[in-house]
Amino acid sequence: MSEASQVVIIGGGIMGGDIATVFAAKGWQVHVMSPSQKTRDVLGGRIDAGLKKIHADAACANNVATYARLEDIAWASIDLVIEAVTENLPLKQKLFAQLETLARPDTLLVTNTSNFLIGAVSEGLKSASRVAGLHFFMPAHLVPLVEVVSADTTDPAVAARLEQIMKDVGKAPIRVNKDVPGFVGNRLQQALMREAMWMIHDGVTTAEGIDTAVRYGFGFRFVACGPFLQKEMSGWDTNFAVATSLYPQLHNETTPPPFFKEMVERGHVGMKARHGFWPWTDESIAQEKARIEKALQAGFAILEADKK
Repeated sequence: MSEASQVVIIGGGIMGGDIATVFAAKGWQVHVMSPSQKTRDVLGGRIDAGLKKIHADAACANNVATYARLEDIAWASIDLVIEAVTENLPLKQKLFAQLETLARPDTLLVTNTSNFLIGAVSEGLKSASRVAGLHFFMPAHLVPLVEVVSADTTDPAVAARLEQIMKDVGKAPIRVNKDVPGFVGNRLQQALMREAMWMIHDGVTTAEGIDTAVRYGFGFRFVACGPFLQKEMSGWDTNFAVATSLYPQLHNETTPPPFFKEMVERGHVGMKARHGFWPWTDESIAQEKARIEKALQAGFAILEADKK
């Protein structure tokens, strides 16, 4: 276990519940605050299921307690706070102003935002130096990556402590040393999605074609090695020649293609609307989510074996 052993997670929904599972599985005392009685009622089942999926001791669920108010938590013993509420900047700023008065001066205060700059969340705080980002990826208990994001005001020692804590709880942290929109993972994803969307717009291929190319082509290699290690094997001279030729041909538009905007305007936004690129039913959604979950668990096992 790391130097810290008690964590408060604000928000017990999908992301907050899975983050709670990560810490509970490693023996931390986890305090989850949600004003929603419904969220608190279902949290136990979510954590039980998450612990099973990562092959953790079911008894670890006993490490989790829930609260309706921040004031009900014994703050003197808390080493780390992770905010995982809805993406609403004024709400986050209000919470961090409150945390500044509740938590010990040395307690680390972090946000799981994927949408806002860390500096915006900590703006106006007297102790902004202890505020950073811990950006988990869904599902947080299965996806190893966590981005440790520093604002200009973040103390480097805080980022170093957070990186070690993430390693201690079994995650694969990376340091994001500049507070840029999208951090690292989402910028890379959106770079791929821009090219994919515009290729569909241009009639180069279909959504099915894109998914197949990624899953069964270069994406298939990514569970074993990242793009830089892969090019170390294939040779940077070859990659430089391809880049010189191909970069000018890649899309660099600053807006999504028209059909994408039209999809959203029609309400074809994916499974939650029962229509995106494909039509969906309750049955097909359940089948696809189960297949993906099974594949993620297999990938998790492969990466866990890499650590041994």
